[in-house]
Amino acid sequence: MKILYITTISLTINTFFKPHIEMLVNEGNHVDIACNYSNLAIDPFYKELGCESYQIDFSRSPLSFSNIKAYKQLCKVIERGNYDIVHCHTPNASIITRLVCRKFRKKNGLKVFYTAHGFHFYKGAPKLNWIIYYPVEKICSRFTDKLITINHEDYDFAEGRLNAKEVYYIPGVGIDFAKFENIKVDKAIKRQEIGVPEDAFLLFSVGELNENKNHQVIIKALAKLSDPSIHYAIAGSGENKEYLIELSRELGVSEQVHLLGYRTDIAQLNFISDVFCFPSIREGLGLAAVEGMACGLPVIASDNRGTREYMSAGENGFVCHSLDPDAFAKAIETLKNDKELVSVIKQNNEKRALDFSQERTNLVLKEIYGV
Repeated sequence: MKILYITTISLTINTFFKPHIEMLVNEGNHVDIACNYSNLAIDPFYKELGCESYQIDFSRSPLSFSNIKAYKQLCKVIERGNYDIVHCHTPNASIITRLVCRKFRKKNGLKVFYTAHGFHFYKGAPKLNWIIYYPVEKICSRFTDKLITINHEDYDFAEGRLNAKEVYYIPGVGIDFAKFENIKVDKAIKRQEIGVPEDAFLLFSVGELNENKNHQVIIKALAKLSDPSIHYAIAGSGENKEYLIELSRELGVSEQVHLLGYRTDIAQLNFISDVFCFPSIREGLGLAAVEGMACGLPVIASDNRGTREYMSAGENGFVCHSLDPDAFAKAIETLKNDKELVSVIKQNNEKRALDFSQERTNLVLKEIYGV
């Protein structure tokens, strides 16, 4: 089969889909890639697999005029490519792709797959999300042959209220456990590198610095604890950087908060940490938290449809309301002081994370693709 993988930006392709595309190529398929890679080049890994890459001027903003150009560019790529399957990801790219593919589904028998990494409409979502995103997805689902969800809440909703021909559940994009094996890291040296005292109790988060990732609630929890031995490191970049710096300064915890920027050493950072914090307001699943679990870290997470897939209070860590710094503070304090509980959680999390392995994900993908 000839397959086209589509995402809005290249970072998504580079970060999440290498094992999926490699598996499809190894099964005898040809896979090409279409996304906006004007700011970040496509990983050479894909060229080595024989994938062609196409620059499409997608914007992350649905209101950008560049999406009109993207629509036209994608029409040409799909028309010339004679693909059997187009598999789209990320909201904006998936909408444009499915609108483009309407005529090709009828004319050429093209199949359209869409992986929803968390619908923007969900239980408890703002009404505006429902007003804008639900009608659009309802319409686009009519042009979707296989709709793939990564949590059970989205799966149940898609089954009952959307129009895709088939709906599947898949356990996320899959974790490569090999990258967490045989990690050798000198805790003292690594902590010194990121400015954290060797004897600190270290909280760690991975994610963009934006409003949804909600790192501010952990900073507020730090202030409530008034314990200078507790530090918080965040791996990620984004628009909220200055806000988080200023908030830390205002609350008197700037010496305890460490913004590390974009990192490629997440596994090592997990192994020098004591707790993984995942305070996102909205998540489709949350791969970063599951990777923390795979490293044996207890997790303190916000209660949302993604974390409900793997979090059970007291077994994996603690679940808090996303806007309640007092609850986060209490959870942090409990894990800092109860070593026996942490030991039990470590074993539970290493076992629970296995449910989200690349092997399981690839098995489901093979079923979906029929390979």
